[in-house]
Amino acid sequence: MKRIILLFVSILLLCINTATGQKDYIFHREQMVKWQLQGRDITDLTTLTAMLNVPRHEFVPESMKVRAYTDGPLPIGNGQTISQPYIVAFMTQALQLKADHRVLEIGTGSGYQAAVLAKIVDSVYTIEIVAELAKTAKKRLKDLGYTNVVVKWGDGYHGLPSKAPFDAIMVTAGADSIPQPLIDQLKVGGRMIIPVGPHNGIRQLVLVTKKKNKIIRKNLMPVRFVPFTRAKKPVEG
Repeated sequence: MKRIILLFVSILLLCINTATGQKDYIFHREQMVKWQLQGRDITDLTTLTAMLNVPRHEFVPESMKVRAYTDGPLPIGNGQTISQPYIVAFMTQALQLKADHRVLEIGTGSGYQAAVLAKIVDSVYTIEIVAELAKTAKKRLKDLGYTNVVVKWGDGYHGLPSKAPFDAIMVTAGADSIPQPLIDQLKVGGRMIIPVGPHNGIRQLVLVTKKKNKIIRKNLMPVRFVPFTRAKKPVEG
């Protein structure tokens, strides 16, 4: 009987600690949105709502959870990072997304940005070149209930022709130039956001708008991103 009571108490304490921990995460997420996003220039309600509802702590390594809602990027392994919350929100807001949009993301990483996009749009296709990250992101997104995200492993330079055209494209790795296949796969009237510039230097976050007869580029801000890497592995449709 004593052992049963001790076991019951242990389970109860675990439930209380878990519930308390989740409340702490919710509090810190609310503070992140209030001070890091609303406190700056993030005003789009759909972006703010998505950032408020995606549990960033579920997309970082266990050792990083305590820092999940701090104002900065965090390592996720394989030389990659999860972007600063403000940058995630800024890039999302810049695309002017709508509920019926189909979005392509290049650079899945942990899956966090894809999850934010998935809270706003109809469908998200995301490509990751690092096989291990693609595998873990796919499982994580599935386990967390993101049913409208499709994770692909391969070289994102050529996009995903089988699912094109896209209403919006987001590239979360720094490229030397804008890949022509991604421009080709963007709908007329669509938007793409991509960091462009020399490797190991400050890049420009560029917003590309595709018009019927021209491509309009607009530099938004200087940024630092991990490099856009290439591989021989093609993306399957």
